Amino acid sequence: MKAIIQRVTRASVTVGDDQISSIGRGLCVLLGISVEDTHTDAEYIIRKILNLRLFEDENGRPWSKCVMDRDFEVLCVSQFTLQCILKGNKPDFHLAMPAELAQPFYASILENMRSAYKPELVQDGKFGAFMKLHIQNDGPVTIELTSPPSSDPRQLSKQEKQQQRKEKTRLKGPSESSREKSALRSRQDTNASSGAEGDVSSEREP
Repeated sequence: MKAIIQRVTRASVTVGDDQISSIGRGLCVLLGISVEDTHTDAEYIIRKILNLRLFEDENGRPWSKCVMDRDFEVLCVSQFTLQCILKGNKPDFHLAMPAELAQPFYASILENMRSAYKPELVQDGKFGAFMKLHIQNDGPVTIELTSPPSSDPRQLSKQEKQQQRKEKTRLKGPSESSREKSALRSRQDTNASSGAEGDVSSEREP
């Protein structure tokens, strides 16, 4: 699954002569679903969209807050052309999920995003329609996301792996090896202390 995320001051979608949705400050997301995507890919993309720190904090420090921290809006638009591959100069879209499968899948992505955030702050285009998208990019700031292939842990970034290890450590507590090392150090400290006391007592004997 691919997503192009743009930080915007405003964005809107028009179909024909009708504006069907619009947002103020926030994120405009173009989402491309492939034939191999699963709900695991969707969960990854949703989590990243809502947690990317693309905004400044209250003191003006950049890259400090995510869209949820600032109560900003999200405009999500389905765009199968993100799954394009080129055959010479001709675009080929056979990697994109067919519309009859992609539409309910995309609807579930929107539903889950609204459940994870605030429903009234997540807007949408019109699936399958010819749309005109008006974007005022703020920065400009544009982020390209791709979900890890088959959710293979080997494809995760080093930082994500470290975060996963930290979470596992917090859940499971100290490992067996850590406890064994701690017990060994404790015994060594006790033995060292006993030996030192013996030396001192022998020095005091006449």
